[in-house]
Amino acid sequence: MRKLAAATLISMLTSGAFAQSGVESTTPAAGAEMTEVPADVSLDFANDIRLTRVDMTHRNHPTVTLDLGAQTGFRRDFTLPMQPMGGGPYRIEWFGVGRDGGALQGDFTFVVD
Repeated sequence: MRKLAAATLISMLTSGAFAQSGVESTTPAAGAEMTEVPADVSLDFANDIRLTRVDMTHRNHPTVTLDLGAQTGFRRDFTLPMQPMGGGPYRIEWFGVGRDGGALQGDFTFVVD
């Protein structure tokens, strides 16, 4: 009986983790070094999510929230226009919701030389 209860509890605790969706790839790639500021940033997820906010941070500039435009539904691929702020390190931090209602977030960085 205890084994069944333990197995049920473990299943309940881990099922949310399996339902979550991580980033499969980004453009620019995480850690990339580039010679020009890209016109946009793309995020490709393993499963459908709904992005709620994407912030861009660059050196001494204040954080800017990127425009999600009409990309407000659940999907796997998002492309957002960037605001060029010159050379240096960029950090993109994203926030979203999975189909299961779980909060998701992550970030990646790249450098423009």
